[in-house]
Amino acid sequence: MIKRLARCIREYKWPALLSPLCMVGEVTMEVLIPLVMAELYDYGVVLQDMNVVIVKSIQLVLCALASLCFGVASAVFASKAGTGFARNLRHDMFYRVQKFSFSNIDKFSTASIVTRLTSDVANLQMTFQMMIRMAIRCPMMLVLAMISALRISPQLTGVYLAVIPILAVALICLVPRVFSIFDKGFKLMDKMNNAVQENIHGIRVVKSYVREEKEIEKFTDVSGELARNFSKAEKILALNNPIMQGCVYICMLTISFLGAKMVVASGNNPLNGLTTGELSSMFTYTTQILSGLMMFSMVFVMMTMSRTPLRRCYEILTEEPDLVSPENAVTTVPDGSIDFENVSFRYSATAQHRALKEVDLHIPAGATVGILGSTGSSKSTLVQLIPRLYDVSEGTLKVGGIDVRKYDLEVLRDNVAMVLQKNVLFSGSIKENLRWGNPNATDEELIHACKLACAHDFIMAFPEGYDHHIEQGGTNVSGGQKQRLCIARALLKKPQILILDDSTSAVDTATDAMIRKAFREEIPGTTKLIIAQRIASVQESDIIVLMENGQIAAVGNHESLMQTSPIYQEIYYSQQKGGLE
Repeated sequence: MIKRLARCIREYKWPALLSPLCMVGEVTMEVLIPLVMAELYDYGVVLQDMNVVIVKSIQLVLCALASLCFGVASAVFASKAGTGFARNLRHDMFYRVQKFSFSNIDKFSTASIVTRLTSDVANLQMTFQMMIRMAIRCPMMLVLAMISALRISPQLTGVYLAVIPILAVALICLVPRVFSIFDKGFKLMDKMNNAVQENIHGIRVVKSYVREEKEIEKFTDVSGELARNFSKAEKILALNNPIMQGCVYICMLTISFLGAKMVVASGNNPLNGLTTGELSSMFTYTTQILSGLMMFSMVFVMMTMSRTPLRRCYEILTEEPDLVSPENAVTTVPDGSIDFENVSFRYSATAQHRALKEVDLHIPAGATVGILGSTGSSKSTLVQLIPRLYDVSEGTLKVGGIDVRKYDLEVLRDNVAMVLQKNVLFSGSIKENLRWGNPNATDEELIHACKLACAHDFIMAFPEGYDHHIEQGGTNVSGGQKQRLCIARALLKKPQILILDDSTSAVDTATDAMIRKAFREEIPGTTKLIIAQRIASVQESDIIVLMENGQIAAVGNHESLMQTSPIYQEIYYSQQKGGLE
């Protein structure tokens, strides 16, 4: 996992290398300062030698300035490397998500993907910055401070060696206990984000049903559970600090007692043994060694917390898309003919229920096909297989006489324009939304497509016309206007196949008829599939497909179905005469 995520450093490898190098310089200077201080006191102050005092004072200033410069440089490089790493990681994860099929996205859930791209990456960024600084500083500080302490007094250095195992045992006992707690915490974060996303997305429904208190209660429950979970982990980790502080004070007291005896025994003579200056240096090294251990424990805690985000980001980066273009893929769609040959479909390999069952259907190029059926009859599922949003589970689906699995995905989807049941507009001008269909479309082409979709008149009614700003999700236009803009956007692709998935349900019947008339006259060569609830929307179609329970119940034109299909007759009379007959 670490090797895979390390690739995200890329162009920031030099800051990532320079930061620990600067940290080595900072630690070296910090370890030298107590030695210089001891010499200043013992050979300058005690012996009253001003030359030594001046020289050692200058050395102290230089060491302090060097330590400061190295520390600032290390922090700057670490910050640059950390933010760059997070940027590249988010880019790679988002790029991967764009390649996912619907089934891949369903596997993770939208809320979980958002959490991984935000909170999880932020955690990894902090851990990475701490790793390239503190993970170098801690062992360097321990080693150099220990060597310096041994150089002064091997006897007193034994105190550190006695305390270090105590701290190691404490870490070994505490850290494993929080692994499972943090793992559960990040899953709760997914759950909380899902609650927020669901609430904001459906805020109009929440307010119309006056369910704000219920939503607040739901959010409070999950956020409270998240808080309790992390509080439990923090309580366990908080034990590390008093253990560490206790070890520091034990070392201080022991060194003070033993060191004082050694200073008295030596007569404070540098030649006979331990001096006062060296004893004060030992106090400083005590702080450096044990603070180094404390920082090491913090790094260990951060690594513990980041283990779960590391795994979750790795899952996104290594998830293989279910739908990919084959080798030597077909890059030309000959025509808009569609052939379903004994097609069955399941939404997952483990699903027992088949959404589509043994569908056989031939649609010639340029035909207009109406698809009717009750709710849940798999009308949308049928058409979603054509641009290969999902792959068939059994059988073969051909477009232009070629199996859709042999096409290059981008080529296939460029030749199949689909207006989904749930219309989506993005924040930006009407022009920007329309050019999703064709980024190079001219203003004349935009206007022509909007006229075909009966959208031109209401667009021109806006003061800014085609530059009118659309809010996120298209909240400042009506449902019918949104549908017509989505149809115009699809027409700009100039596709071989046009699929309208109940995309005129919000427009009046007169406008619906005008759109269908424009399709017949302006794009006769395009195969048109129209899913509708109203028979009037598909009555003039060349072929009408009646779906029921994932199967084709009947196929024909309006006249033949009126004679042969009782279900079609029932729908027709219920809509035309109010169901009185």
